[in-house]
Amino acid sequence: MSPNAPESYIDVLIIGAGPAGLTGATAFAAAGGINVRIIDQRASKISVGHADGVHARTVEVLQSYGLAERMLREGNQLYMYAFYNPNDAGEIELTGRAPGVIAPTARFPFVVGLHQGAIEAIFLDFMSQNNLIVDRPTRPYAMEISQGQPHSPSSYPVKVTLEHLNAPTDGEKTEVVHAKYVIGADGAHSWVRQTLGIDMVGEQTDYIWGVVDIVPDTNFPDIRNKAAIHSENGACLIIPREDDKVRLYVQLSEDVVDPSTRRVDKSQMSPEKLIEVARKSLHPYYLSLSSEIEWWSIYIIGQRVASKYSDKDRVFIVGDACHTHSPKAGQGMNASISDAHNLAWKIVHVLRGWAHPSILKTYETERRNYAQDLIDFDKRYAALFSGKPRTLENQEGITHEEFSRALQIHGGFISGIGVHYYPSAIVNTKHQTSAKNLVIGERMPPQIFIQGADARPVEVHDLLPADTRFKILVFLGPLDGSRLVKVNGLANDLDAPTSFLRKYSIDGQFSHIFDIISIAQGDKFVFNYLHVPQIFRPHWSKVLLDDIDVAGTQGGGAYERFGINPQGVTFVIVRPDGFVGMIAPSTALEDVNEYFASFLIPHTC
Repeated sequence: MSPNAPESYIDVLIIGAGPAGLTGATAFAAAGGINVRIIDQRASKISVGHADGVHARTVEVLQSYGLAERMLREGNQLYMYAFYNPNDAGEIELTGRAPGVIAPTARFPFVVGLHQGAIEAIFLDFMSQNNLIVDRPTRPYAMEISQGQPHSPSSYPVKVTLEHLNAPTDGEKTEVVHAKYVIGADGAHSWVRQTLGIDMVGEQTDYIWGVVDIVPDTNFPDIRNKAAIHSENGACLIIPREDDKVRLYVQLSEDVVDPSTRRVDKSQMSPEKLIEVARKSLHPYYLSLSSEIEWWSIYIIGQRVASKYSDKDRVFIVGDACHTHSPKAGQGMNASISDAHNLAWKIVHVLRGWAHPSILKTYETERRNYAQDLIDFDKRYAALFSGKPRTLENQEGITHEEFSRALQIHGGFISGIGVHYYPSAIVNTKHQTSAKNLVIGERMPPQIFIQGADARPVEVHDLLPADTRFKILVFLGPLDGSRLVKVNGLANDLDAPTSFLRKYSIDGQFSHIFDIISIAQGDKFVFNYLHVPQIFRPHWSKVLLDDIDVAGTQGGGAYERFGINPQGVTFVIVRPDGFVGMIAPSTALEDVNEYFASFLIPHTC
């Protein structure tokens, strides 16, 4: 290292500009006021191939950053899943179709097919608008974490030495960055993970697959549906994509594996050979190309989880750096995005001095538990995909019913809608019965309400942006005369110095860290939103009514759907990442105070 290497001090250094790293960078840029850098050793972003399926929950996450609209416009929406199996003549035939997303509460009941480069471009454009760009091509080659340094928002305990690969002179090649936090989003062969000495726990399967992106010419009737094909020639998965493209996943035999290393030998395969295997699997339907092959690869399915996700709660790993699995259920990019979405707001809260550093430990407990569940699921799912189909000669093979049943059982997991975080400092289940159909530890489901001031229908998800604030949904019930006295009394209690709203206010304003949304019951034609006490209506748009809209087509029924008693007042606390952290009746206000006291730091006005 040059003795005159420039040094800098930053809040967060992100290593790796794939989906996980870009999600983290986007989250910090959206939060504002965070000094963040992101580096990647690639000279440019990827332009084709790689991950290409965005599941229902991930669309909701992107929506929370204001990025879903563009993705929905550019991508292909997959609503249907088709299943093909061999008949007695050895030809494949349709055995059934099912919804592509089996998750009743999904706001976006489809999968979006769009290649990873296009998805990354959406993040990159948002970052650019916020004056954040990826430093390319730059790689880390040394990292030190100071020992015994107090966990203070003002300390910079991580020292990372960077190499700028395209530097014009040797003197400009090296740089030293001192960071408060480092996020390793540098993929399955993560330098950060290896430098920290973190092991990957799991195993490699015997399942070998190829993948190729083409624009097909075919008479296969489900070419624009997601299609799982079990043939006597092997399995095949079809994912329709943007611009008439299709991705083919093709099961391969052992002859593409180097026996000495047990690694795939790409020289033994070609995209033309992959397409030929797919042709055999699609018999009696034909398949040919309408344009040049865009991208292809081959791989062996591995299922591993990192033994830990952080070091000293200063350096974290996210995405493929901490979990690898098969791409059949399309979880890789989706899990990576959710990792960074889970971590970023916690780091922001600690950097701003709002939360105790202990909140950072919940990243590993929440996301590593999820990853372990994902691997367990993936083992079953990959075996169903790669197993031989049932035929007259093979009565022990996989049936359509088995495959369909697995999708029904695991639909919530595949879509991401059913991801569940267990009790912790930020997941308190004490009063679950106060809203028995809203699951604490799962994301807030979508619901149409109407604004009390103008009867405009609004989706509650659109009032839960990823802006680092806790959303306090207050279900007030009907505001008749006798109940209004009770609600006014509660407003006074919340305005007291000992309540969480005032105890954690910043510069005397609770709106920096909390956003209150009130939801009343009533008739839109007679409801007066000004009857709602001021503390429950920080803005006229934050008073909602659980009533049907004026067209009579949407809204209403939320209290019943969520299992909330309208005769009481119920708090639903939604974390900055959209997950329900706590539910409590207003009579348990002290429990709500204690919930926030377990991880937030009081501020004086």
